[in-house]
Amino acid sequence: MIDPVLPTYARAPIVVERGEGCWLIDAEGRRWLDFGAGIAVNALGHAHPALVEALSTQAAKLWHTSNLYRIPGQERLAARMVEASFADTVFFTNSGVEAMECAIKTARKFHSHNGAPERWRMIAFEGSFHGRSLATIALAGQEKLVKGFGPMPDGFDHVPFGDHEALRAAIGPETAAVVIEPVQGEGGVRPIPAQCLRGLRDLCDEHGILLVYDEIQCGYGRTGKLFAHEWSGATPDVMAVAKAIGGGFPLGACLATERAAAGMTAGTHGSTYGGNPLAMAVGNAVLDVMLDPGFLPRVSAAAGRLRQRLEGLAARFPAVVEGVRGEGLMLGLKCAAPNTDVVAKARDAGLLLVPAGDNVVRVLPPLIVTDAEIDEGAERLEAACAALAG
Repeated sequence: MIDPVLPTYARAPIVVERGEGCWLIDAEGRRWLDFGAGIAVNALGHAHPALVEALSTQAAKLWHTSNLYRIPGQERLAARMVEASFADTVFFTNSGVEAMECAIKTARKFHSHNGAPERWRMIAFEGSFHGRSLATIALAGQEKLVKGFGPMPDGFDHVPFGDHEALRAAIGPETAAVVIEPVQGEGGVRPIPAQCLRGLRDLCDEHGILLVYDEIQCGYGRTGKLFAHEWSGATPDVMAVAKAIGGGFPLGACLATERAAAGMTAGTHGSTYGGNPLAMAVGNAVLDVMLDPGFLPRVSAAAGRLRQRLEGLAARFPAVVEGVRGEGLMLGLKCAAPNTDVVAKARDAGLLLVPAGDNVVRVLPPLIVTDAEIDEGAERLEAACAALAG
């Protein structure tokens, strides 16, 4: 008999009752150090007082009106995100996949609006992940995502990760945009070198096509900048963000330049819940914390400490961990042992991690993680590695 909850997840055997900062606690009081952060969502940890206050205050006033009317919190958050980024305009969604759907539509509409409707195809990269809708699994093209759901929507082409010549050859008269994650998450925490992003920006300009970034996982402070692409200086035309921007409340956004969004006029896109007053209250509270002058430098300092500890573990347990990759507090352990075994043993030791492709384990602590918690996490991971090494 099928479970009342559709069995599409292989869930870990724990039941969490509450969270405090970087910690999750079950009904019996057992505590796990959460270095998965809800897959990079709980950037400010669990039950952050500023987020709790913002949500509670707004919940007592107004939850939903739809986008038939002006939403002051939405206007404020959009203006602040524009001021802090490359963008001129923002569309709010409930999730990352919705933000990517908006990005896809924006890129296609750009060319149609400018008299080139034949430019509708998009190029993506091996190992990418952009969501679970039909369009976004077709965009990523991974067999494990598309199998059994065909035929796939047309319009998406794929090139090997890091193959510059294949990318150049794939651009044709129907190409509308190139879509890339500045740091691949699900694909195994693979950063795109800064010079490659700059070269990609030049290539898109050369061919008159748009550059679309997916910063759903790597954005919003995760790498030590508000957005990961800032390290390269290569700005996109359109960008999807989500996860951390709501600190755990469902929220996504599609950012674009005025030029790229010119075709997105009234009636071309919409969302019933997107940008609702509850989400906007939390989103503004998250940004308050993120934009504090000392916040992102502290993320970079914590990242340096965590990476050093992880590199030490890789050196001590080469039969378990081959190396460390990633940027900021978006780190990956390239495993010699099966990554699912590493995650399970770490969980037994009271540390929560997240598996990824390429036999990698993601280490994604909340951005508020302390030095003591980094050291505690490293010690628990050391116990897990020792158990696997025998």
